[in-house]
Order: sequence, then C-alpha cells, then structure tokens
Amino acid sequence: MSNRKSQVLDSDIFSHLTSIGYLPRWFILFLDTILCAAAFYIAYAISIKVYYFRFPMQEVALETRMLIAVGSQIVCFWIFHTYSGILRYSSYVDIVKLLMSIGLNLVFLFAIHYICYFFFGEGIFLRAGLLVYGVVAFLLLLSVRLVVKTVYDYLIIHSGQVIPVVVYGTQAAGVSIAKMIRSASDSKYRLVGFLGDLQSVNDKFIFGMPVASTVDKRKLLRFLTQKKVKAVIISPFKMKEIDPARDLDFFLENNIEILTVPSMNEWHEGDKLVDVSKDLKNIQIEELLNRRPIVIDKKHIVEQIKGKVVMVTGAAGSIGSEIVRQLINYNPQLLVLYDNAETPLHNLKLELEELQTKCLFVTCIGDVRNVKRSEYVMESYRPDIIYHAAAYKHVPMMEDAPSECVIANVSGTKNMSDLAVKYGVQTFVMVSTDKAVNPTNVMGASKRIAEIYVQSLFKKLHESNPSATKFITTRFGNVLGSNGSVIPLFKHQIEKGGPITVTHPDIIRYFMTIPEACQLVLEAGSMGNGGEIFIFDMGQPVKIVDLARKMIRLAGYKPDVDIQISYTGLRPGEKLYEELLNVKEATQPTYHEKIMIAKVREYDFNEVEHEIAELLKFANVYKNYMVVSKMKELVPEYVSKNSQYERLDMEMKK
Repeated sequence: MSNRKSQVLDSDIFSHLTSIGYLPRWFILFLDTILCAAAFYIAYAISIKVYYFRFPMQEVALETRMLIAVGSQIVCFWIFHTYSGILRYSSYVDIVKLLMSIGLNLVFLFAIHYICYFFFGEGIFLRAGLLVYGVVAFLLLLSVRLVVKTVYDYLIIHSGQVIPVVVYGTQAAGVSIAKMIRSASDSKYRLVGFLGDLQSVNDKFIFGMPVASTVDKRKLLRFLTQKKVKAVIISPFKMKEIDPARDLDFFLENNIEILTVPSMNEWHEGDKLVDVSKDLKNIQIEELLNRRPIVIDKKHIVEQIKGKVVMVTGAAGSIGSEIVRQLINYNPQLLVLYDNAETPLHNLKLELEELQTKCLFVTCIGDVRNVKRSEYVMESYRPDIIYHAAAYKHVPMMEDAPSECVIANVSGTKNMSDLAVKYGVQTFVMVSTDKAVNPTNVMGASKRIAEIYVQSLFKKLHESNPSATKFITTRFGNVLGSNGSVIPLFKHQIEKGGPITVTHPDIIRYFMTIPEACQLVLEAGSMGNGGEIFIFDMGQPVKIVDLARKMIRLAGYKPDVDIQISYTGLRPGEKLYEELLNVKEATQPTYHEKIMIAKVREYDFNEVEHEIAELLKFANVYKNYMVVSKMKELVPEYVSKNSQYERLDMEMKK
C-alpha cells in the first residue's frame, strides 16, 4: 500500500507539488485557498443583502457549500497550475490562468447547483452569489499578485539589485528585446519604457509601458529621471538607423549606460529563439564613433577574387588579418599569408583553422625587405592579386629610426611591386595612409614615396603594355582598435585608474573601423584600372580629447572627476590634424558616392627610380639625416613638425 502511495506521489501529476524545489508553491496554493474562502463568505454576504430580503431556508450548511466551492477551486488551480508562477514575476499569462481556473470552477459549481435542483427541487448555491464569488475571488487573487509585484519591484530597484532600462527602438527588434527582458525571471534588468525618434510617439504605450520621444531632450531627461533609468538598450535595427556619435552622446552625458545586443542573425539557434537579453553588453567606443557602414559592391569583388591566388603581405597585422578574414568569403583558390611576425601569424593560422573554412590558405614567414625570400614565395605560389599591407606605421618610433622606416616602407614596397611585375601579378593594391598628405613626419613621407613609386611604375608599364600589372593605392585615416591605436591605450589607462594622456587639447583625427578600412581596400582593388589613389568620405574628424571623455563615461566614470585627462604635448612628427588630400590635389567621383579618386602630381619613373636608389643607399648605411634630407627632395611638401629634422627645412629655405 505504501509503495503504491509513493508511486502516485512521485508521478508527473504530483511531482511538481512534492518537489522540494517547489515548496514555495504550497504557500501560494494555501494563500489562494484562504482568499477563495474569504471571497465565498464575502460573496454570500453581498448577495444576501442585495438580492434577498430574507435568508432563504436551505438544507445544506454554509460551511459545506464553502468547502465544495473552495475544494473544486483547488482542483481548478491544479489543472491550470496557477500556483506555479513566482508572484513577483506575475504576467499576463498568469492573469489568464486565474480567469480560466475561476471560470471553470463556476461552470462546475453551477452544474452541481442545477443537478441538485433537478433531483431535489432546490439548488445548494445562490446563483447571484456564485457570480459575485467569481468576481471577488479574481480581484483578491489579482490584488495579492499586484501588491507583491509592486512592493518587490520597489524594494529591488531601490536596493540596486535590478537595473531599470528603456529600449531605444519601437519596431520589431526593439519589441522582441522587451519581450525577452519581461519574460526572463532571472534578469537583472527591468523594463520601464521605450524610446522613439518621432515626436508623435509621446503618450503612446507598448506592453502598457510609456514611450518617450528623443526629440525634446528636456522632456526626455525628465522621463528618464522619473523612471530612474540606469541604462538604454539599443536594438540592432535602431543601430542601423541612427548616427551613434550624434544620437547617443546624450545618454553618456547623463551617466546612462548604453547596452547593445548581438546582431539579429544570432537570435536563433536552428528554429529556437535565443534569449539575447542575457547577452546584453556595454556599447564599445568603436560602435559609438562608427558612421553608417559603407555598402560595397560585393559582386565586383567576387568576380575579381573567386578562383584566384591571393597574397597578403603583413597578413598578421590588424589590417592584413582583417583583409584575410574578408577574403575567405569570396572563395579564392588559395590565400598566401606573408608576414615576419611569427606568433601573430601562428595565431591567425589557428583562428582560420578553427573557422573550418573551405578556403585553402598557406602561411609563409618572411619579410618584404628580403628580396630573395619574397621572390621564393612569389615563384612558389604565383599570386594573381597582392594586397600589400606590410609597413612600419608608428609615427614617433619612425621619427627615431628613419632609415629602418625607409627600408621597410619604401624598399619593401619596391621589392614587392617589382616582383609583381616580374611574375605577372594582375592587381597590386597598396595600403597607404592619410599621413602621406602634406607629411610632417618620416612615416608619412615614406608612404608618400611608396605611392609615388607604384604610380610612376604603373604609368611606365602601361605606356607599352596595357595588360601589365595594375597598381592601386588606398589611403585612409586612423583605424579604431588597430595595434598601437589610442583606444587600446586609453582602455589600459582607464583600467589603471588614469590619467588618460592626450598630446594636445585640440588634436583631431579621422577614424574608421578595421572592417570598413578593409572593405575599402577590397573595393578599390575591384574598381581600380590602375594608377589611382582611392580615398573616401570619412565624415567629420573626432577630437581625441572628446574620444577620451566618451571612453571614460562608457567605463562608468566621470571625466576629470574619477579619471583625469592630462596633456603631454605633441610627439615628434605629430600634427594637430590629418588631411586626405594635398591642397593642390583634386578628386574625381567613382560609382560609389563615398569613394573618390585623388588626382595627384605625376612623376617620371626613371627619375623616381634614380632618386629612390640614392635614398636607399643612405638608408642601408643608416645615414639618418641624409635619408630625411633626400625624402624632402622627393616630397617637397614634407615639412617636419616637432622634430629634430626641422632644421633641415630651415637649411633648405636658405
């Protein structure tokens, strides 16, 4: 007998009640039972007073009728599992369950009443009393849940354990995020409203929660303050619509966190919707400064890359490695990854192997300065296309080592471009920099000389052979998050508690993301006919000190209060602003509105070759002043700033 009892209690029917993990449900069921008993007595008193002038004689005692009503109500609670939900997380679904359980119980009680009336000539319940019971029971059960939920929310928010948030975006993506936050019982976020861009959204409601417009900043701040909002969640759809640098600064300035979710293509695992509310993360400075992404013509890139052998120099660097990551999507026959940095190249190899890409690739340790090694790799793999990203790039370091800079950036480019011609490469794309325009430092001047060499080489080749190698140059500004850029430096300084070091309060720079820069390189390679220097619309330049302040706020600190900003002075070769074009240069449009071609001065290859040979002769014996002096002859607009080589400019003026 005891075994049979144990089997029944352990069955699916009763296991959800007897499990220790569900013990609080007994209390909820007990509380609901007490409330239903109270509702029955209240309903009886009301119905007697309102509908009857005197108490009708009934054989069944009031207590018996109450036990029948409450007993059947317990069964209905069990059928709909109304006690299963946690009171403080009560939702619309829980309310519907209560209605259905009370409705089913009323149907059962009316059935009993009329059965008794049919067989015994008198029912056991007051019909009006049953209806009143249903209303009172529902109101009592609902009130308890609302009170518990309201008190819990108040206490938990004021204790700081739950973060009040709003969702920026009222379309499908924003609504989906809101649903996930509301349905997640263990979420540390509590949704208190929505934000929209239009003035007309004011006084609207979604899920019973208010929608505020971002148009009027004073009203918006009042709304956020009243709701005690600590964070705003940006839906992926909204991130594509807005200008982050313009539309999100308001939140940072008012110490409101900005959270993002994964892109919408990560919201599903097979047919199952993933709860992305658990993957909320603070927005990164790269996302905050990024402009609307440039849309490239992938069809042209596919036509150029598919089935070709493609070589990337500097493949393990921040630009080179991203070029590689993008190239594997265009089905090249083989990728040749060429770099002199052993560990980064090994890490890139492991990353590509982990992707399990079908694209074949080979890693080659070597240096573009080493002609014999570079030729061995070229002869072994015979690339059709070369993306030349190998270079020295740090301005202050190159100011201290101009000979090394010239050997890497000028000689390295010359070696690879000469080999490209020798081995019949179809397209050679050189990665350059905005520092090559009106250069004020050795690094920028070295890249300008490299530009001059490949352009003049292309001009000479195509005078006699129109099908010879096409040489194309891409020129862009600072790349967010690249090795040695200010963002990793600022992050490190913030982690240490500051101060953040900025060279000058007025220094500005153009910024772009690594993927964006590499898209430009690929697009330029596909659209170029040879000899062009491609530049593109980089939007408005960013003050470095403003960048520092935004990063401090993103980290949850106050600039100049929690984290100090100190000014160290311009570094050798550094200027306050970069240019994408020489003042004497003009541009012509391409089929892409964001990409332009710089019209630059043309050089005679024979003269350039002779001058560069002299430059390299000085560099190979480390005559630094002779090197810089020769660079200034090759690039007359090169004027040193904050550098030991400024005296050469003074001597040239005499």
